[in-house]
Amino acid sequence: MDLVATLQSELETLRSRMKELESENAKLSAQLSNCSCQETKEKGNGSVLKNGVLEGHGKKKNKLRDLGYGAMMHHSKRYVALKVMYFGLRFYGFASEAQMDPTVEGEIFKALERTRLIFGDKKELQYSRCGRTDKGVSSVGQVIALFLRSNHRESRGDNKYPGENSIEESCVITYLLTQFYLHLGEIDYVRVLNRVLPNDIRIMGWSPIPVGFSARFSCLSRVYKYFFWQGNLNITAMQTAAEKFLGEHDFRNFCKMDADNVHNYLRHIISFEILPFNESDKADQLMIMKIKGSAFLWHQVRCMVAVLFLIGQGLESPNV
Repeated sequence: MDLVATLQSELETLRSRMKELESENAKLSAQLSNCSCQETKEKGNGSVLKNGVLEGHGKKKNKLRDLGYGAMMHHSKRYVALKVMYFGLRFYGFASEAQMDPTVEGEIFKALERTRLIFGDKKELQYSRCGRTDKGVSSVGQVIALFLRSNHRESRGDNKYPGENSIEESCVITYLLTQFYLHLGEIDYVRVLNRVLPNDIRIMGWSPIPVGFSARFSCLSRVYKYFFWQGNLNITAMQTAAEKFLGEHDFRNFCKMDADNVHNYLRHIISFEILPFNESDKADQLMIMKIKGSAFLWHQVRCMVAVLFLIGQGLESPNV
């Protein structure tokens, strides 16, 4: 009963604080509506600063300096993880290093720059991504991490908030309440970014994270889902073969070699399931391969799937 009473008291406090913030926000909005800097047009380059979003073209560095944003380089910031969903049909994969456009990562950084949520290069932002996806591949749970501009003056880039670096330092209830407080008054990263991103890329959520977090190396597991029509494939034989992938193995024969960057080909497959999906077309059944692993090599999933298709067609034995 004491716990319930405590939670109710905390809830009332939060509601009161939210009303105060809403009132402050209304006052600020009224002031901004009368501010002449709300919309500024640069002579000669046709660029417009409108509602906090820089529009148009021209020399970016000079434009930002002329508009007086040099001081914003010293704006408060916090280390944030963003959860990203994208439909990959028109993209040349996630990563932008391949010099092929468009890429998902390239579109995200265009949105981050346009909304002035970032300053500096990827190294200065301590940018990391959970992984890459190839051309045409979609995702519902890609994760990236980087420093973003923040409304919290106390953040200043150190990101050491109470309960944020270690949940073990306090009870779960205190941790959750702390996180709620930290989100109050913060920039709505999801709404701000989704306003300028293309419709086939969505930010699904965000979270403050410790500075030592890496979207790549802190990731515990990754899941790929591969959809296909059953047709005349022998699903039982394919599942028998798929079970041989489980555990830790050297997968250099099941990937596209990248000898310059990869020297360890050991990967751990946690689970590999082949199941019917909830869709069918007349006599055919849509199937799904669900592969969960600690990490994957370049083209590893599609290479494993290709071998399983050979087995399903009876062209190879499950023992291959």
